[in-house]
Amino acid sequence: MSRLVVASNRVTVASDTKARAGGLAVALQDALQEHGGVWFGWSGKVAAKPSPQPDLTTVGRVTFATVDLSRKNYNEYYNGFANRTLWPLVHYRLDLTAFSQQNYSGYLHVNTIFASKLHPLLKPKDLIWVHDYHLIPLGEELRSKGVSQPMGFFLHTPFPAMEILTALPSHRTLVKALCAYDLIGFQTENDLRAFLDYIVHEAGGAIMGDHLIQVFGRTVRVEIFPIGIDTDDMVAAGKRSIQAGKKAEHLPTGQHERDWIIGVDRLDYSKGLVERFRSFQRLLEKHPAYRSKVRLLQIAPPSRSEVPEYKEIRHMLEAEAGHINGRFAEYDWVPINYLNKSFTRQDLASFYRSSRIGLVTPLRDGMNLVAKEYVAAQNPHDPGVLVLSRFAGAARELDAALIVNPFDFDQVANAIAEGLEMSFEQRHERWEAMMEKLHNNTLSTWRDNFLRILGQAPYTI
Repeated sequence: MSRLVVASNRVTVASDTKARAGGLAVALQDALQEHGGVWFGWSGKVAAKPSPQPDLTTVGRVTFATVDLSRKNYNEYYNGFANRTLWPLVHYRLDLTAFSQQNYSGYLHVNTIFASKLHPLLKPKDLIWVHDYHLIPLGEELRSKGVSQPMGFFLHTPFPAMEILTALPSHRTLVKALCAYDLIGFQTENDLRAFLDYIVHEAGGAIMGDHLIQVFGRTVRVEIFPIGIDTDDMVAAGKRSIQAGKKAEHLPTGQHERDWIIGVDRLDYSKGLVERFRSFQRLLEKHPAYRSKVRLLQIAPPSRSEVPEYKEIRHMLEAEAGHINGRFAEYDWVPINYLNKSFTRQDLASFYRSSRIGLVTPLRDGMNLVAKEYVAAQNPHDPGVLVLSRFAGAARELDAALIVNPFDFDQVANAIAEGLEMSFEQRHERWEAMMEKLHNNTLSTWRDNFLRILGQAPYTI
């Protein structure tokens, strides 16, 4: 059995291999423990003089290899090119995309550093799995050092349309680096289609059938791997939340038992939070009967707080929430509860289960696992309704949700009202259809499918 090497931007060392924090980290740790291997990436620390060698910590069969960044590298690689150029670009926000040659050079430099520190840790029969937009050039850097082991890359974000991507001055260099991998995985058919459009019409490559392309002198396999959740774990968390009397049981409910609408997102402009607040305002305007009867609980912990655009979105949301609450609130009712803090996975499961509507309305999202978690946490005997943006990758699987355009405030408001009035039979039918898909495509399924296909590399035509 080949050893597995995972590379990701951030690595959190697991001090207890039995800890079930949930999410991607658990899925990758399970695979690493099964195969044995290395998890490599940034420690999350900024140091005046980073060590020339990675810090190694072994837990069970896994070696966690972490490196610190200098302040300059952090500013250019992470805050700069990754989060002020690539992140807005792949989320179709050219208006927020900052192009800087200095930041791009810093991004390449950090990937070169990472490759030089990862390379000595590799063994001849390793499978190498690299994650996300921060590390696109890592594979090419490793190839330049003679690495011939199978290497796969999974993009967690959307892949932008060719017309968007070509606005990036370094687009060809970046896509060429991406094609140094043997296997490239995308979340949805839309992402794959956008990538192939670029390969054929911009890069001069060819689609060879059987998920293979020839471009830049290489044969590369491309596949769709929609990421899932640990469905059984979230179902169990939803059940435990009621049995244990978690926080959501203490939410004030007024005249109705379930009048909460919930949104859970990182504080990010791609999540459509300003538009969500305005859609909720439209609900109160168009359907005044819901005033004093429904509340929006929006949980939005801060992220990337050093990036100016994230400071701005926080100020905008605070202003929107204040405006709506000032206009509609009564002495015993506040329409929006806006919380800039994190909650445990268990508490979130409780909030999901106790909310009539799950409101997931990103303007663009690779997948959006909150949508899947909301569905999995529901009470089968009284499930809530998912209102889901058509621009979330999850909409391709969870098509039994109420699918909306987040830019259309009236449509979102009407969908919320429809969900609040929906009969049990309709709610249950939709919930069952979505749960079947969640059980068929779990986080483990996603991981195992990727590694199975990566293990077949190199690919031949």
